[in-house]
Amino acid sequence: MPVNLEIKVKVKNFDSILKSLKKLKAKKAGSLHQKDVYFSSPKGLLKLRKEGKSQQLIRYQRNEEGKNRWSNFEILELHQAHAESFLRNLWDCEVVVEKERLLYLYDNTRIHLDKVKKLGNYIELETKVITTKKDAQQRFRFLLAALQIDPKEQLRLSYHDLLIQAGKK
Repeated sequence: MPVNLEIKVKVKNFDSILKSLKKLKAKKAGSLHQKDVYFSSPKGLLKLRKEGKSQQLIRYQRNEEGKNRWSNFEILELHQAHAESFLRNLWDCEVVVEKERLLYLYDNTRIHLDKVKKLGNYIELETKVITTKKDAQQRFRFLLAALQIDPKEQLRLSYHDLLIQAGKK
């Protein structure tokens, strides 16, 4: 199962981050509209991600209490147009997250600049473990410094959790 090291921080705007990404020569990989439909699951989080014509069922588990936010995840590609209605007949829908995402790639890190409906602007980093967790941590810390992200400001919640807390399902 793949493993990421993650961070999420709320930001007012993306101006300084975009300048830093340009200096780093991070690759802009796309401008995406994503709809994540979260379903009740006894183990971790389960969501259907709809992005254009693409649909993925994503299951992940993450320890929100630890010093580092390591996430184990699995992705299942779906090829049926009616996946959402099919899944809604199996599980209860807890919340729907809609966002506009600017996606950048730097080395083994995905950088998300998200405008989340009902919540605001966030930056997320997801550094994938390629060789060792120690190597991923070093790469992750480099990007935190380069993008001037203070780890003390990190939110240890998913957008799912933030919407539920705010009562904005």
